[in-house]
Amino acid sequence: MSGANKSTLDAPNPLLVGPIIPILLRFALPNMVAMLATALAAIAETSYVGHFGTPALAGMALVFPFVMLQTMMSAGAMGGGVSSAISRALGAGDNGRANELAVHALWIAFAMGSAYLLLMEFFGSALLYALGGRGEALAQAVAYSEVAFAGSIFVWIVNTLASVIRGSGNMLIPSITLFALSIAQVIFGGALGLGWGPFPEMGMQGVAAGSLIAYGASAAYLWIYLASGRARVSLSIRRTAIDKKQLKDILRVGAVACISPLQTVLTILVLTRLVAEFGTHALAGYGIGTRLEFLLVPIAFAIGVASVPLVGMAIGAGNIKRARQAAWTAAGMATVVLGSLGFVVTIAPDWWTTLYTRDESVLQSARSYFLWAGPFYGLFGLGLSLYFSSLGAGKALGPVLAGTLRLLLVAAGGFLLAWLQAPAWTIFALVGAGMAVYGLSTLLIVRSTEWG
Repeated sequence: MSGANKSTLDAPNPLLVGPIIPILLRFALPNMVAMLATALAAIAETSYVGHFGTPALAGMALVFPFVMLQTMMSAGAMGGGVSSAISRALGAGDNGRANELAVHALWIAFAMGSAYLLLMEFFGSALLYALGGRGEALAQAVAYSEVAFAGSIFVWIVNTLASVIRGSGNMLIPSITLFALSIAQVIFGGALGLGWGPFPEMGMQGVAAGSLIAYGASAAYLWIYLASGRARVSLSIRRTAIDKKQLKDILRVGAVACISPLQTVLTILVLTRLVAEFGTHALAGYGIGTRLEFLLVPIAFAIGVASVPLVGMAIGAGNIKRARQAAWTAAGMATVVLGSLGFVVTIAPDWWTTLYTRDESVLQSARSYFLWAGPFYGLFGLGLSLYFSSLGAGKALGPVLAGTLRLLLVAAGGFLLAWLQAPAWTIFALVGAGMAVYGLSTLLIVRSTEWG
């Protein structure tokens, strides 16, 4: 073996020895650009829907929890489990195992995407009705969901394969892919939904079709990239037999982690059902308010997911102190960024709300939402970042318990407020209280949980 080759092999992994803040920033910034592009695509999508009137906006508010659930489960929960397993394997120096984990992650994506597709195609209308959808708002929600969730398998493949690549420490390729996906989503959604150029106006179904096309193309690209052997982790389906141990390594973190987005969406469902009682205008305003969280979550996601390979590889190498340092550093960054945005939107909500509507009744509802929820965005970011760091450490249970506390608070508080026939602003105050409970309880639980 030549001296140069030996030196390369013996060189320490920069993720295990490099300064934490620069590495986090280097990882987080491309993720943040990509996630912001994803959020802006969602904003553009909602803006397109605004052209179809208030019932369409209310319909999007009904669909939003299910879209958010799919994203959080595939990119965050199960995706975090995938990144964690691969980063721990690489941290221990077992590249062959990392390759096998990538294939097993793909099979899980197929299974989960198929399950989500079948759920929404057969029971979507009933779920939207149970959530409070009625009349034209329900019709618009069903029109969107029938097309959007037909592409669930593509969504799961994209987010799973992106997580595989992130677990290897490569944030650039997933970020570029998601950025391109967002651009395609904006272009195709507008063209098919609003009838740009030679395309006929297809309404809500056209907006959804734009998303389906974008995810399908992105899934194909990431599959080809991993199969080509250009990544640190390769995708060799024919050479990899299904192994229960590999599935277990992903699922013991990912499956438990999936409880957390389920809790989050159940929380949103409870709140959406409560707000729906105040009418279409209140529901539309609430939907505009929660849409900002589709921007905030990606920011916290970008920071939190950047910590996963740092924490995972440190755990795999037995360096628990460094894993903790990476987690707390990422949590501090997320708290500052989301807290700052929360402050802005609390004191000046109209810069956001008027992007979607000029209906004063809808605007008043959205303003009330931000007044009560905005001050607690920083604590929400704290909890979400520590959730991802816990996935990197293979310790998903703590954040799940914190999410349970939040759900119980919202469910019990919501029941009480509904019984008292309290005004809408009390529901929005409950949103803020839930965020505070989630952030603070996650902090305390992670501090008391032993890693390693």
